[in-house]
Amino acid sequence: MKTNNIYRIIVFTSLFWGNSAFITDFFADEKPRIFLIGDSTCANKNPYDIPETGWGQVFPDLFTDAVEIQNHAVNGRSTKSFRTLGHWKKVHDQLHKGDYVFIQFGHNDQKESDSTRYAAPQTDYRKNLIRFIEETQAKGATPVLFTPVMRRKFDENGKFIDQHGEYPSVVREIAKQYNISLIDIHASSQKVIEQHGVDGSKKIFMHYGGGIFSKFPKGIEDNTHFSPYGARLMANLVADGLVNIGHPLRNFLKKTDFNDKYAYELPITYRPYFRKDTFNIVRYGAKSDGLTVNTKSINQAIELCSAAGGGTVFIPKGLWITGPVVIKSNVNLHLEKGALLQFSKNYDDYPIVLTTWEGQDSYRCQAPIWGVDLENIAITGEGVIDGGGDVWRAIKKDKQTAGQWSSLIKSGGVLDEKQANWYPSEKSLKGNMIPNAGRILNGLKPTPEELASYKDFLRPNMVSLTRCKNVVIEGITLQNSPAWTMHPLLCEHISIKNVTVKNYWYAQNSDALDLESCRVGIVEGCTFDTGDDGITIKSGRDEQGRKRGVPTENFIIKDCIVYHAHGGFVIGSEMSGGVKNMFISDCTFMGSDVGLRFKTARGRGGVVENIFVNNINMTEIPGEAILFDMYYAAKDPVPANRESNELPVIKAEPLNEGTPQFNSFYIKNVVCKGAETAILIRGLPEMSIKNINIENAMIESNKGLICVEAENISLKNIMLFTKDKTVLQVQNSKNVVLENIKYGTEKDVLLKVMGEKSAGVRLLNTDTKNAKNAVELGIGVKSNVVSKK
Repeated sequence: MKTNNIYRIIVFTSLFWGNSAFITDFFADEKPRIFLIGDSTCANKNPYDIPETGWGQVFPDLFTDAVEIQNHAVNGRSTKSFRTLGHWKKVHDQLHKGDYVFIQFGHNDQKESDSTRYAAPQTDYRKNLIRFIEETQAKGATPVLFTPVMRRKFDENGKFIDQHGEYPSVVREIAKQYNISLIDIHASSQKVIEQHGVDGSKKIFMHYGGGIFSKFPKGIEDNTHFSPYGARLMANLVADGLVNIGHPLRNFLKKTDFNDKYAYELPITYRPYFRKDTFNIVRYGAKSDGLTVNTKSINQAIELCSAAGGGTVFIPKGLWITGPVVIKSNVNLHLEKGALLQFSKNYDDYPIVLTTWEGQDSYRCQAPIWGVDLENIAITGEGVIDGGGDVWRAIKKDKQTAGQWSSLIKSGGVLDEKQANWYPSEKSLKGNMIPNAGRILNGLKPTPEELASYKDFLRPNMVSLTRCKNVVIEGITLQNSPAWTMHPLLCEHISIKNVTVKNYWYAQNSDALDLESCRVGIVEGCTFDTGDDGITIKSGRDEQGRKRGVPTENFIIKDCIVYHAHGGFVIGSEMSGGVKNMFISDCTFMGSDVGLRFKTARGRGGVVENIFVNNINMTEIPGEAILFDMYYAAKDPVPANRESNELPVIKAEPLNEGTPQFNSFYIKNVVCKGAETAILIRGLPEMSIKNINIENAMIESNKGLICVEAENISLKNIMLFTKDKTVLQVQNSKNVVLENIKYGTEKDVLLKVMGEKSAGVRLLNTDTKNAKNAVELGIGVKSNVVSKK
């Protein structure tokens, strides 16, 4: 009302004085305004309508505050009824020069049985759209036409069916006739629905069982109206349409810090809902006396919950001993604050099952938490889950103090011949001595008798979820894992938030999180303290991983803390199916061996590309702050103990399907207080690491940059405060740009270039006065390889 009053005063004054230029100048300083007019697919919904969501309801989230968006779309309206019921007048009365009107109708114009809404496509529908356009333009505002958004319908063969007849083509014709902007969401929404498939596309629309939402007590199957996930997908299509047609409003879309990516371009994760029914494990005989093994009671509660359509299986406060817990679809396993779910340390409680180990098919003991081929599952709450990992793990003597080692030996178990490693049992020792024990390689399977002879070696991952869709792990603490802590494999739409992982620092293979061949997800607000890699991205190993051919892709990882891991954020080394479209931001790594760790090896194959990293803080990193290594597990080619300044030559091998590739990394805003090496980039002679961009970093370390067998490398605005007298080393690398490099005083060499293959090294906008020699060339390096500016 206040704005309208001001508007009236200004108009009156302007008319009185005849100052039309003043009106134009006033409105030019206002925010651009977008008015949405349309039907229920776009409209805002009331809280009672949850989870139904119109795309216009979430559309403002994609824009900055520099634009105002008003959503006037109304449920059930057509081009005809939107006008006759007075909705258009409310919009039209406000319009002035510089405004935009987004026009989307079509669903309700098709309703021939309803004379108040029906508008035939070639007559009334066409006339009504033209009238909206002309009346908008008469006010000096700009119309934008939208084709109707698709409904979901497939035939019995899984082929998509378009139900909109002539309406979309009419919209396209009018847009062309009037030379106005068109967002063809009819075509783009069909593509998205088809990409999701017959079953997957249900999550875009209103497909929910009964007992979840008060408005739909018996459930709902609605293929027209959107879920929150579907609404956001449609809003993204609109934003993408604005960008693709070069519309001026694209300048108001939110951008991220990921190499100018728009917010709408980041992955969206579907989050499942669960029925309100609660199944308390106590009702099924569970006892928290620290003695009773509650495996049967807990699994019975889960089975009954799932059979009833889903809900929550509730574990109240107390100590609950159990064997493997088998998750079922539509079940939320919820641990109350004060609940400790303690997994049994009795090997007999864990049957041997067919699963995977480090990216290959293998027999292992069944995971403490196990789920296969499920939909809509969750593990939530503020309780603690303990995997009883100490009964499974071997321990190295050099990772214990003398007192700890003495106590460990007294506790039982056996030592190997060298007395350097402790094993919890003879069977564990036997398995550790057999190469690839339990694995299925080249079609050869170990016999049941063989597996039984070293069963104790076959330690399981703690949370093992395979081929599951719509997964939530939230709030809980996971500790003392036998092996990897969380291992989603071939899963889709994964939400892991505010999870704490605590494993002993000496616990090998105790990765906090391994996402393997998974699609779409978010990892947010987690704290990981573990004995191996922290946040790890994988996609299978060697030939088996390549044959599977499923990359891990489209994940957001943000606001996480990693302590004492081998790597903070890690890709590899089992990445044979590829990794792409990862967005990592606002993470802190403290005391992890390596900060950002990207590792692979010959034989892996796979392509890792489009990795975006921003705002990373690190302290006390014993190894590399940033590491790209395609020679994982090989001897370090960097000379030790200053024996030589020349890096040794690694012999090239023929390219084949096992040749891995690293390509297109974008890393910005990194601070590291203490590391052995700031940045190590080490490719293969036959396959260089390509397109690495690191910008805005401050790293304190012993060594600076070591770049070997790389191509198209850009370091910009980098501060390297090193102890080493040589700051930058480049070997056999091409097109390396080093711009605005700052470094400490009293250096012998700023940049050393080695290797006959080195070419196109540029040192730009960098003060070389703090080094005795700005550039030093190794044997065989041509004098024109380095240019300075």
